[in-house]
Amino acid sequence: MPECPPVLAPIIDVIGIGDEGAADLPPRLAERVAAATLLCGGARHLARFPDHPAERFVIADNLPALVARLARCTAAERPVVLASGDPCFYGIGPYLAARLGRERVRIAPAASSVALAFARLGASWHDAVVLSAHGRPLAPLVPRALAARKAVFLTDERNTPAVIARALLAAGHPDCVAHVFEHLGGPRERHIAGRLSMLAEQTFASLNVLVVLREPVAPHPHPLPHSWGAGETMPPAEAAPVGFGLPETVYAHRAGQITKAEVRAVSLGKLRLAPGLVLWDIGAGCGSLALEAARALYARVYAVERDAAQFALLQANAAAAPAPELALVHGEAPAALADLPDPDRVFLGGSGGQLAALLACIAARLRPGGRLVANFASLERLVAAHDWLRARGWGCELVQLAVARGAPLAGATRLVPLAPVFVLSADPPAREAVHAR
Repeated sequence: MPECPPVLAPIIDVIGIGDEGAADLPPRLAERVAAATLLCGGARHLARFPDHPAERFVIADNLPALVARLARCTAAERPVVLASGDPCFYGIGPYLAARLGRERVRIAPAASSVALAFARLGASWHDAVVLSAHGRPLAPLVPRALAARKAVFLTDERNTPAVIARALLAAGHPDCVAHVFEHLGGPRERHIAGRLSMLAEQTFASLNVLVVLREPVAPHPHPLPHSWGAGETMPPAEAAPVGFGLPETVYAHRAGQITKAEVRAVSLGKLRLAPGLVLWDIGAGCGSLALEAARALYARVYAVERDAAQFALLQANAAAAPAPELALVHGEAPAALADLPDPDRVFLGGSGGQLAALLACIAARLRPGGRLVANFASLERLVAAHDWLRARGWGCELVQLAVARGAPLAGATRLVPLAPVFVLSADPPAREAVHAR
């Protein structure tokens, strides 16, 4: 018997549409939608084509079912998936291409809501931080917005512009200018602008994008409905500094008891932090390293300090430069660590005479792939920690920092040395090796 020819799978068109639906589409894409025998999209997308005769698939929380239906398409079918704006921008395009094959999925983007928003502002967005709060928790996004000069939020019915504005203000974000764009590209498009505190008290259409700016933007020559007067601009509000190794003068501290900027920068680099990791800062002092880790590196930081005077300074510094991922713990380690989540990283700034007990606690609680970084001013404590870790199979790296800073001298400049500091970085042995021992 002759072999049956293979059934050819059809091309799946993923087409981005704007607020006006079919009216936004160029002729070639409108023809593909018109020829579709299977039309997939969210309820809002499908509502733009009320008279289309194709079989309909409403996309909600059913992406595996969508993939299964598209995989069953025969050569006689013409499947089209509708998406908002650019399907590759927090969209469904890459998801389908990864599961159905890049050669089968043909993506045609429209302008994304972010591109349209910045076009309305007449401003660049290549340096903007774009954050999707659509169907995602808001809390992990707030620290990234705190560190951004331009932040854009894709919102949903739960994480509305008002909710986001309140969360940013509560975390210490300056009350700066922000813009909400509703129904971009459609006849109901509306632009509301003002400070975050103003937006926090308003309600908005469900289809919107929020742009938060810490710098003024030139007014558009043809402004849309706007809460400002024509041509008015608003200066950026002052923000608490965000950075790596900030000057000691940024922080309240006593008698020079603060991790110096250069040592702080090196120590933070050695910690190899990443968003979402848990960091214990033991012996946090006035909190300079903990604050920079939480604000600039988006880690979840637990700053532990036993001394009451130092803890008061830590509280003051945290209040002046809030970070939502920073928790302050007043108590003596290791007892104060008992209720904290296991860490991915540990910074040891002081041991309070409990060095061996602290190292034992860290070794027991550190998550796989974790790392310890410790600062020492004395050789004796450095040697004790180094020997303890090496005896248990930890890999150790040691750096001595000898910093000299320029200072004026009779119209010239001299170098004033700071006390040297030892930075010890240590990686635990693999768990299998621990068990084998």
